[in-house]
Amino acid sequence: MRIVTLVSGGLDSTLVALLAKEMNNAQYPLFIDYGQRAKQKELEACERAMTALGLPAPRVAELSGFGRLVKSGLTDHSLRVFEDAYTPGRNMLFLLTAAAYAERVGADAVAIGLLRDESCIFKDQTSEFLSVATGLLRMAVGRQLQIIAPLKEFYKQDVVELAKQKNLTGTYSCHLGGETPCGRCIACLEYQFGD
Repeated sequence: MRIVTLVSGGLDSTLVALLAKEMNNAQYPLFIDYGQRAKQKELEACERAMTALGLPAPRVAELSGFGRLVKSGLTDHSLRVFEDAYTPGRNMLFLLTAAAYAERVGADAVAIGLLRDESCIFKDQTSEFLSVATGLLRMAVGRQLQIIAPLKEFYKQDVVELAKQKNLTGTYSCHLGGETPCGRCIACLEYQFGD
């Protein structure tokens, strides 16, 4: 299978790329610059991860105007990422861009690193969203494309455990984009597990 893999340099998407590689799928890694504050650190981690996995360097979709128009704490330094992380339409933008790219390179599917519904904070991270998006993408690109979300039954703790088993390191998941993860944004807080 030929897959456009949405990669951000974070643990979830890097694990998705690794799982697709283990299944011997040809991959077209795609990094979306949607104007996120952490773009530089994310892209650096993404490039390192793709090299470590023996995958092609990620293509970069330059869509930073989205973040200037659809402001949130993820895209605007004047907003607080801790309270304002929701960026409406972000995952649909990712999937639409990946689907259009998949249509051009002849890929059969798009892969995204969404987790189990109950651990999702926003509606565009759910199985319901993926189901609806599949139909919309078919209409948008004129042919059937699969949306592969191999982690959709995983909680973050499961992802971390599987990544450890597979010796996956060097990812970056902080929304602020600093040298050291802040430990307080939604992405960082996902790594704090209850007993």
